[in-house]
Amino acid sequence: MLDRIRSAIDTPSEPVDVPRSYRTSLPAGVDLIERFAERVDDYRAVVRRSSERELPATVRRALEGHHVRRVVTPPGLPPGWVKAVGSIELVADDPPLTHAQLDRIDAVISGCAIAIAETGTIVLDAGAGQGRRALSLLPDLLVCVVRANQVVGDVPEAVARLDPRRPLTWISGPSATSDIELNRIEGAHGPRILEVIIVVNGARTYVRKESG
Repeated sequence: MLDRIRSAIDTPSEPVDVPRSYRTSLPAGVDLIERFAERVDDYRAVVRRSSERELPATVRRALEGHHVRRVVTPPGLPPGWVKAVGSIELVADDPPLTHAQLDRIDAVISGCAIAIAETGTIVLDAGAGQGRRALSLLPDLLVCVVRANQVVGDVPEAVARLDPRRPLTWISGPSATSDIELNRIEGAHGPRILEVIIVVNGARTYVRKESG
């Protein structure tokens, strides 16, 4: 439809340069990892910390803690992440599973594109190790691995680093809504349970620095 509209215009419009130098609000000196973990916990998600070496065991504990029997793995997921899951069945989304098949799987494990400290938000962009949007919506449990260098301070920083042409999914805690009587209902439009594993290695500190 948009192509037909463009072709009907006599004078094609020039591309518009959209500035992406957004103002940020998080002050210097904030520990990004601590702030992110605190915000994720506020959303009633489970926060785990891990080193790279301990990551396979941490993933296994996250899955076993919810009695997972089958977990879907998106294309490009590092195989080392799931090498210690034991008897848990790994189901590859290649070729893509149907919605009915995904609905019968207990969990999905995924990486992310960006995580936002100030809001506790995780952003997926369908890149390697994340898969298509349906994977993060249909299984009951989402286990998301966030590397410390993927955590930014606030939303303007995240937007500046993300590609707006990619399919972006913004996740702030487990899926939840409230009915007219303000009763909280979890799992209405996404995973009912969210486990976030933050991978930090070495003694490096992740502290917000002065901009500019």
